[in-house]
Formats: sequence, structure tokens, C-alpha cells
Amino acid sequence: MDLKSLFKNYIFPISTIAGSIIGVGFFSLPYIASKVGIWIMLFYFVILTVLILIIHLIFGEISLNTPDKKRFPGFVGFYLGKNFQMFSFLSVILSYFAVLLVYLIVGGEFLNSLLSPIFGQSQFFYTFIYFLIATIIIYFGISAVSKFEFIALLFLFISFILVFIKGFPQFNFSNFFSTNYSLLTNNLFLPYGAIIFSLWGIGLIPEAEEMLKNNKKSFKKVIIISTLIPAIFFILFTIIVLGITGNKTTESALIGLNNYLGDGIVLISLLMGVIITFSAFITHGLNLKRILNYDLGVKEKQAVIITCFTPMILFLLGFKSFINMISFVGGILLGIDGIMILLMYKKIGGKKWLIYPLSLVFILGIIYEIIYFIK
Repeated sequence: MDLKSLFKNYIFPISTIAGSIIGVGFFSLPYIASKVGIWIMLFYFVILTVLILIIHLIFGEISLNTPDKKRFPGFVGFYLGKNFQMFSFLSVILSYFAVLLVYLIVGGEFLNSLLSPIFGQSQFFYTFIYFLIATIIIYFGISAVSKFEFIALLFLFISFILVFIKGFPQFNFSNFFSTNYSLLTNNLFLPYGAIIFSLWGIGLIPEAEEMLKNNKKSFKKVIIISTLIPAIFFILFTIIVLGITGNKTTESALIGLNNYLGDGIVLISLLMGVIITFSAFITHGLNLKRILNYDLGVKEKQAVIITCFTPMILFLLGFKSFINMISFVGGILLGIDGIMILLMYKKIGGKKWLIYPLSLVFILGIIYEIIYFIK
């Protein structure tokens, strides 16, 4: 295989899916690990990585059996009918708006921390710049984004290595045993929604399939690699950050790291945060634009306006939560999507021994998150 084919058939499709997975969610994982303990967190990671990988492969199989130019609600309508499709539109669109809002909040914070010491201005100014550039890129589509995802992922891993090298002297294994286990009962299920949110990547699986065109035989490998790369990175990131910051780990991880690492690494870590959240905002925004355009028939310009301006309006209205929001989206809205994926899988003759146990996991997760948010 020549270099051009390698990029076309593997690297760019993998970068597209993996880049959509590596978003803002993983910044919350070290903080959650500090609340439940590293061993419970690793247990959740292993179980939920297997769960999500299966869901991704199932959705990939559904995508191969479905006419192109459809996105998730279009898939649901094709297999489950209009009533399920309308419900999926509501669930998916709410999920995307919440996800884009979280990226906007955290990405704007990172950009402000990075540039305001140099240029001044307010956090709102940098959030607006972040929003404006993302809107322009979303308008131009996937051909530019797939290459951007590859560059963003490459920079992420370089930054991660530098952070690890600089932070290793301050790495302390005793931080893994500093968890307040008296609070564990209240936090035992806290990792579920956040990890589901962090690993979920079905949105651009149809995009990757379309990118592969006549080389669909590599599609399954692309999905597996695209899921495992973020999962392994998230585990390593959680271990390293928790090992450095311990019980002083902050909700967005990088802010806590800044108290332990030198100025140069502070800038690198913040830049990493900006690039990753920005990359994820673009890929998720692009997919929502396609849903509105392909499945609802909204004209492209109006789809861009709805996609990008809605989270900005929500931000201006004061919606600025982080961990609670990603837990809600991961545990409830993505759980609903997971159940609908399994129902579609049943329609194409899927394995019943997979469908029912996985559906039960999602149902129990939804019940837990509802009870948690009612309290």
C-alpha cells in the first residue's frame, strides 16, 4: 500500500472518527477518578470501552446496510419508522447542542487562559473568537476537517509526551490511594455517564464510510482503531494527571496541572486543550449541520446558523455547567441513542445475545442518571 492509499483508506478516516471522540469529556476523567479511586475508574474504563466498541461496530454494520447521505435520525427513520425518527431527532439535536455548548465553554476558557495574559481582553471575547472561527470551518465541510483532525491528533500526542516528561518527577503513586472512600457511595456510578460521553463516536462513522468509498473492507479496522486510540489515551491521561495532582485535581484537569508544571508546559497544555476542544466542536458541529441538511431538509446556510448560534445563545443565557452536563448527555441522551442503535441492529438480523444485555445496561444507566439529577 502506497502512502497516499494509507492516508486515504486509514489515517484520514481514523482521524475523523477518533478526532470526534477526543473532545472535552476526557478532561473531566482525572477529577472523577480522584472521587472514586483509580481502580474503580479503570474497571469502568475496561467495561465501557468494550461496550462502546461493540456499539460502534454495530453502527458501522448498520451504516454499510443503509443508503448513503443519511445521519443518525435518518437511519432511525429508515429502520424504525417516523415516530422513532422524530424522537431520535429530539434526542440527537439536544445532545449536539449540549455537547457544542460544553466545547464552547471549556474551549473559550482555555483560549482565554492562553491568550489573555498576552493580549488582554475578556473571556467572552475569546469565546466569541473561538465560535467565529469554528463557524467558518464548519461551513466549508469535511475535506478540510479530516486533515485538520490528523494534525490535531498528532499535536495532541506530542503535547501529551511533553507533559508526561515534565510532570514525571512530580508523579506520586500515593496519589492513587488518597481518595476519600467515605464519599464513594455517593460517587460510585459517577464515571458511567462521563466515560460514555467521552468515548461515544457514532456521529462521524457514516462520514468515514463515505470517505472510504470503494474500499469498505477496511471499515471495521478503522472503527476498532478509532475507538481504541482515544480509550488508551484517556486511561493514560487520567493516570498521569491523577498521579501528579492527586486530590487537588480540578474538574477540567489542565487548570490543576498548571499549578504543578512550568510556564512552558502550561502554554503547551492550554494550547492542547484549545486545539482538541476546537477540533471536536468542528466535527460535532459538522455532523449536526449534515443532520439538519440531509435529514430535515434545512438549507445549508440555515443549518450552519442553527448549529453554531444555538450553543452561543445558550452560553449568553448563562448555561455554563460541565461535569453534570456531560453526565446527563452520556447517561441519558446517548443511552437512548444506544437503545435505538440496538433496535436497528435487530432489524438487520443482529445477534439477540448482544441486543438484550446491552439494552439493559443502557436502561439501567438512564434510570440512574434520572434519579441522580432529581436528587
